[in-house]
Amino acid sequence: MTKKNSNIRWEHRKLCREDYLQRNGHPSMVLWFTGLSGAGKSTLAQRVEERLFEKGWYTYILDGDNVRHGLNSDLGFSEHDRRENIRRVGEVAKLFTDAGVVVLAAFISPYREDRDRVRALFEPGDFIEIHVKCALDVCEKRDPKGLYRKSRAGELPEFTGIDSPYEEPPAPELVVDTAQLDIDRSVALILDYLRDREPKQAGAEAACSGAGVSP
Repeated sequence: MTKKNSNIRWEHRKLCREDYLQRNGHPSMVLWFTGLSGAGKSTLAQRVEERLFEKGWYTYILDGDNVRHGLNSDLGFSEHDRRENIRRVGEVAKLFTDAGVVVLAAFISPYREDRDRVRALFEPGDFIEIHVKCALDVCEKRDPKGLYRKSRAGELPEFTGIDSPYEEPPAPELVVDTAQLDIDRSVALILDYLRDREPKQAGAEAACSGAGVSP
């Protein structure tokens, strides 16, 4: 995206990510939950956050509906607006992870290109793409917000999975099939993945020069 003002510079902080990691005792990253509406992204993100909170981890959930109440209240659901929605969320998630926080981002994020663009903001291993997989017919049966019903009735155009595409991740870090796994097993799958990563990253030490935060 082209900057509209050239008279700006990146202000480096006195504290850097490594300072937060050493204080917190856990790695920071973004857990990016992607999948159809009704697949269980928000529910899963909330339950994982609860478990991490119990462990003393610093966390924050960025939820698709919540950010549209404020940060992205000016955006609709056209393809352009959906892409801008994800771009903004990715930038916010990057700031959180630089501050040592585990971000749980729950967004349909239907386009692979947009998810890959967010991934490119992060160091390798810091963007954990979690495909919350669920068959369309199961999502429709759940339909917690009544959105599929409205879409089928022609009241909600450009709805993902009906008349707008959802592009599945070709190689996500995790696939959680919520049509096959209950919530406890789904949460356990994610926590097991994080447990395997924890020692290496939490114990890592690096010099804090301010150069680790990119403009």
